[in-house]
Amino acid sequence: MNEFAKILLYLPRSSRRNIAIITDICLCLICTWIAFIIRLEELILLKDFNILSALISVIVAIPLFWLFGLYRTIIRFAGLSIIYTVLMSILLYGLIYFLVIGVYGIEGVPRMIGIIQPMILFFAISSSRLLIRYSLISNLNINKTINKKNVLIYGAGEAGRQLVTSLEGSPEFQVIGFLDDNSQLHKQVVSGYTVFSQFHLEKLIQTKNIVLIFMAMPAIGRSKRNQIIESLNKYKLIVKTLPSISEIVDGRITISDIRDLNVEDLLNRDEVKPSTTLLNKNINLKTILVTGAGGSIGSELCRQIIRLKPKKLVLVEINEFALYKIYEELSSISKKIKIIPLLTNVQDQKKIEKILEIFKVETVYHAAAYKHVPLVEENICEGVKNNIFSTLAITKASVSKNVSNLVLISSDKAVRPTNVMGASKRISELCLQSIYNNTKNISTNFSIVRFGNVLESSGSVIPKFKKQIREGGPVTLTHPDVTRYFMTVGEAAQLVIQAGAMGKKSEVFVLDMGENIKIKDLIHKMIRLSGFTVKDSKYPSGDIEIKITGLRPGEKLFEELLIGKNPKKTRHEKIYKAQDPFIPYEQLIINLDKLYFLLENNKVLEVINLISNLVPSYQSNSEIVDHIYKEKLYHK
Repeated sequence: MNEFAKILLYLPRSSRRNIAIITDICLCLICTWIAFIIRLEELILLKDFNILSALISVIVAIPLFWLFGLYRTIIRFAGLSIIYTVLMSILLYGLIYFLVIGVYGIEGVPRMIGIIQPMILFFAISSSRLLIRYSLISNLNINKTINKKNVLIYGAGEAGRQLVTSLEGSPEFQVIGFLDDNSQLHKQVVSGYTVFSQFHLEKLIQTKNIVLIFMAMPAIGRSKRNQIIESLNKYKLIVKTLPSISEIVDGRITISDIRDLNVEDLLNRDEVKPSTTLLNKNINLKTILVTGAGGSIGSELCRQIIRLKPKKLVLVEINEFALYKIYEELSSISKKIKIIPLLTNVQDQKKIEKILEIFKVETVYHAAAYKHVPLVEENICEGVKNNIFSTLAITKASVSKNVSNLVLISSDKAVRPTNVMGASKRISELCLQSIYNNTKNISTNFSIVRFGNVLESSGSVIPKFKKQIREGGPVTLTHPDVTRYFMTVGEAAQLVIQAGAMGKKSEVFVLDMGENIKIKDLIHKMIRLSGFTVKDSKYPSGDIEIKITGLRPGEKLFEELLIGKNPKKTRHEKIYKAQDPFIPYEQLIINLDKLYFLLENNKVLEVINLISNLVPSYQSNSEIVDHIYKEKLYHK
């Protein structure tokens, strides 16, 4: 019994709902059978009574119970208040059922069934819920209370009250009370628990042994949430939170909604809201192609695109496993939209031209690139070749086949680059700018989108920090003064789509990223909000040490988004555009021909020199660490 209750408690909300519905269908059938036995005053077999009356009961009862909230969760309504909720729903159910059975009448069904069956069903439904509360859950909690973790819920609003109700049957957590910023609620009792001011938090931690804070404010903005997290940061507490209200499908909060604090909750700005008009403009009912569809940005782009209902979505990816994963995921999201997975090297211009022509592609998002800075530094020729010549191929192919829109996904590392990856992305930008300004009567709109570091993307340091904290440290940091701009992968994908809808003349679009974040401060927050303390010279008894390892080859202390100044406003208040200087096409193409020859012959030093000529602002901050180059030097 204990194991069954534990499984039931931690099932996903949808599974608990399905169990409740199946149980109620069975109760409708059984209660109708019992009603026949009572009315006929004789024992009849389950198969011998009029099944139509039972089916009518199911058809009427289940939608009504849904409307009255009986399926929001099994546990939430498993108190005495369930009797009132069931009574209200059964009264309406009984009226409808009686009108069908007792007034309208069904052949072979006594009219009294319309009265007897709802009465029996009321007791059956109430008993099933109360049984869960007083039998299963009580049984589960025997000898468990000593091991419960004491928690406070930050937010005494609707979400907090719902979470308290959900936690009442938890074998893990014991709610001590609420925290809330609203002074009018302080010392008040909400859902049986006292609401405290945050000024009392330190005393509560000491006297009540508080170890966890659950933030139950899904509707607040990111900046407000960050302020609250900042105020909690000085205490040795684990902080968990709820997703935004839009992520909670039915608007009801349960224990299964609680999740670890995401790094995006620590960003110093609110989430950038997208424009629906811009999102739909180049996607809805159109054929879309995404290169690098299996990568971090490419896959999120595909997820966003599929929700905007394109006519077709063509996935171009060179990695077989990455393509399989995103194709399977997208196919499960939408069965109606045609999704075409293509294993293709984007550097093959003729192949790309055939694809664009065969599928009549209207919008292209070019996300295929090598973007991991240290790896590109160690594999210079392959990194440069892939990033530049895939862009050149997709650009020429798009112009040749009159694609309506081409969007290049660039990087903040393209601005005054200190690494080969950034320099290669700047040359990719030059490809679009030069080709657009050289081509007469061009029918393709070009857009270039730059953004900062994407949280949780491949190559991001955030997952590594989380892993190091879980393992007890140390957390490795390259430099104590490193700062970065951050955005979520959803924001990045939406920026790409919206900028593509505004771009025409190969403009560069950037997002208002707010203030940059010092990585050292971010690590401190992550450590403290995981319930640990930082170990350093001031606090030698702390839990987790931060180890400085030194800047990696090509790494910058800070990133920039603009080459020039005075970016112009666009139709979106948080998106700006700039028209950066470019190289004449004739000059660019001569240099690219030279570059291709050098890449094919793995002339690493000459490649770097040529890149420096094409991007004068490129200043490498390290020696060459390319493996093939170093191996050749070693054998000389």
